[in-house]
Amino acid sequence: MQTNQLILLFSGALLVLGLIAFFMGRAKAAKVRAAGTAMYAQPDQYAWFAALATAGPAVAVGAIGAFALLLMGAEIPTLYLLAGSLVVAAAGMMVAMAQVRPDFHARKAIESTIRFVLAGAALISVFTTFGILFSIITEAIRFFQMEGFWDFITGTTWNPGASFLAAAGRAEEGATAAEFGSVPLFAGTFMITLIAMLVAIPVGLMSAIYMSEYAPKQVRTIAKPVLEVLAGIPTVVYGFFAAITVAPIIVDVASVFGLDASFNNALAPGIVMGIMIIPFISSLSDDVINAVPDSMRQGSLALGMTRAETIKDVVVPAALPGIISASLLAMSRALGETMIVVMAAGMRPNLTANPLEDMTTVTVRIVAALTGDLEFASAETLSAFALGLVLFVVTLALNMVSVIMIRRFREKYRSNNL
Repeated sequence: MQTNQLILLFSGALLVLGLIAFFMGRAKAAKVRAAGTAMYAQPDQYAWFAALATAGPAVAVGAIGAFALLLMGAEIPTLYLLAGSLVVAAAGMMVAMAQVRPDFHARKAIESTIRFVLAGAALISVFTTFGILFSIITEAIRFFQMEGFWDFITGTTWNPGASFLAAAGRAEEGATAAEFGSVPLFAGTFMITLIAMLVAIPVGLMSAIYMSEYAPKQVRTIAKPVLEVLAGIPTVVYGFFAAITVAPIIVDVASVFGLDASFNNALAPGIVMGIMIIPFISSLSDDVINAVPDSMRQGSLALGMTRAETIKDVVVPAALPGIISASLLAMSRALGETMIVVMAAGMRPNLTANPLEDMTTVTVRIVAALTGDLEFASAETLSAFALGLVLFVVTLALNMVSVIMIRRFREKYRSNNL
């Protein structure tokens, strides 16, 4: 029997055992209660406790076994693992039925189980983050053993092509050595992200202010979902739009002013990326602005301030921490975008301050490095992990700076309102 069939059979059997435990636990608790004995919980709570005691240990045993199979290389037959989990489920059901008695606090047991599950979910996210970081750091160290860290950070030329020739045994005497200067990649990343934020923040924030403060309820009900549709459009569609529509328009407009613009320019993907992340700012900012107490608006208007002054001096400052958080979320989305850049800006590492020229980003080079024909241990492939590590550090630094800014602004805002 195949593994998928075994897992399906196991899931069905575990579901049946859980249902049996649920109804048996409720029936036993109802019978005890009908006899006139006071109990610490309701029959349904005993039923849920029995179901959790049956399915929970079985799922835990299966998860531990899967972890041992996948990550630790243990050799455990799938049939034995699933059969053992069902045995644990049956044992758990017997123990749960024995616990269905008047002096047992089923509600507290359920709450403790739920608290444990929630804590486990939080730990999984934390361990996943550390696991990703560990894998990136391990491979990045291998790259820095081949190439200098300082040259990687400060180099202005990205030319890994020579590493391909060396790996293929076709490097010629006097050929140009491979260069892994990451400055052009990060410059392109920040350039396109800056353009996107210059588009998204004003439009998104003004849209949020209009929908929350000025728009009638009927208009807001329609406008907000329509605006949020932008977040659901596939990025490849945005890439087509940037390459086929926006880029030619930029070239035509630049020629009117006597400027030379490439059809693969940084301005087109930046504008389109800004349009793509508008919903991240507008929707979250709208929710934050609506969360500002209405008493603050009424108090400002009662003191003689106009509606515009109330929004500028009272509502927006009160909602600014949430607006900053929404902007950072949108920035993180822009930093990680790949498809739009590939289709509209190209893949050439070009260190320039002119947004009308072609350039590329870190994420594009990571994809190019990991999808090439080189072996995994080559310098060009491992450079993807080095780029990912530096991008992770940069993003972490931006988040830390934003947290400090939000904290200081909250302290200042509270001190001004005391």
